[in-house]
Amino acid sequence: MGEFVLVPGARLGAWAWDAVTERLRDAGHAVYAVTLSGLAERQGPGSERVGQQQHVDDIVSVIEGNDLYDVVLVGHSYSGIPVGQAAGQIGDRLRRVVYVDSSIPADGLSFADGWSDDDKAWLEEQLLEGDGTWLPAGAEHFVDQDLSDEAVSRLVSRSTPHPGLTLTQPARLTRPIGELPTTYVKCLMAGDEPAPDVQQELKSPQWQLVEMRTGHWPMLSQPAELARILAAV
Repeated sequence: MGEFVLVPGARLGAWAWDAVTERLRDAGHAVYAVTLSGLAERQGPGSERVGQQQHVDDIVSVIEGNDLYDVVLVGHSYSGIPVGQAAGQIGDRLRRVVYVDSSIPADGLSFADGWSDDDKAWLEEQLLEGDGTWLPAGAEHFVDQDLSDEAVSRLVSRSTPHPGLTLTQPARLTRPIGELPTTYVKCLMAGDEPAPDVQQELKSPQWQLVEMRTGHWPMLSQPAELARILAAV
């Protein structure tokens, strides 16, 4: 059975994986859902100063602290950035990386570097408004993403401000992500095709593409199907 480490996207905590975690554990897998520093139950004074490397360290600490091997390391949305960095640091503990409709890291570039100039300017305004954090989104952000009213309510009520430095500080890769065994899960209601950088990496024989006909938060919209995909890798 696999050792799964599940990392949520921006503004979310380990709670976002609850339905997937339950299904994987019922199937006999060990599952560790991670709340990154400065978020959810780990939010507190100074959260706005948490940086990108701290999120990488959070993930590595869960794996090394629990002496995990044969790890399937899963990152959703923003967390693909620290997950891809952590994957290169854990050596033979890694079995596979799974990016769930996520960004992927590039050495020397940040989460926001792939955005348009207008989007970067918008993010800068958001971080000023949030005193260095990216504030949670309202219900309108989750429209047409295959989410129930209950799921949208959970996302709105349980999301917390996200440390802005983690979005703007550059990734530092110890290994090219194309060398690592990887599955990319594309959620088709969030766009018909993977981003250009993902398409480039998918040319690697180590990478495979899986598609889901759901929105950007499949752990909430289709947890059973996502758990099945994860177990299959």
